[in-house]
Amino acid sequence: MSRMAPARNKSSATTSRPGLRERKKIKTRQAIRQAAYRLFSEQGYDATSVDRIAEEAEVSPSTVFRYFPTKEDIVLSDEYDPPLYEALIARPADEPPVTALRNAMLGVFAQTASQEPDREPAESHQRMRLVRDVPALRARMSEHMSVTGRFLASALAERTGLAEDSFELRVLTGALLGAMAEALFWWGESDQQEGMPEIVDRALNLVERGFPQARRAEGEGSVPQ
Repeated sequence: MSRMAPARNKSSATTSRPGLRERKKIKTRQAIRQAAYRLFSEQGYDATSVDRIAEEAEVSPSTVFRYFPTKEDIVLSDEYDPPLYEALIARPADEPPVTALRNAMLGVFAQTASQEPDREPAESHQRMRLVRDVPALRARMSEHMSVTGRFLASALAERTGLAEDSFELRVLTGALLGAMAEALFWWGESDQQEGMPEIVDRALNLVERGFPQARRAEGEGSVPQ
């Protein structure tokens, strides 16, 4: 998640099929990303240049930079923020904020999957491992998350009537961002059968409902004989 959301426009929250031009852009973006991940796997992130990625993807370096302003953005850009903003604003007004976010995110994940069916789960796993292992990516992810935090605060402020910089929204957005980030890292570091959307949903459910009280083992707390 990386870009600030546009002005409200509920119609953009629909899941209509993108046009031919947009589908071509999606395919080009996928080709660049897939080429980059192959090279990162073979020769490492730092040793892979943008020129080499362009050659592997059979596009020009300027095309790579048109889709991804920096090499870090090849790993971190995902285009989720604008549609997520619209989907969150469009949720029913009586839904609690975290419930609305969970439902909006699931809808956006489903829409992205339908538009980019060739994106492999292994690519997302590799993405999170790269962020974990490459300091420049981890720092860049922090910048992206701060932008996502502002977008979330804006959407939640519109839903709740609270000020974007209010204590309540700052704490809530911080909790949501932390939960999503840790869920993504945990999923990327493990070989879970669950998909990324399900793991993020579990994390937000935990924020919404609180930490479940563990059952005490039988006899725990009793006075030893």
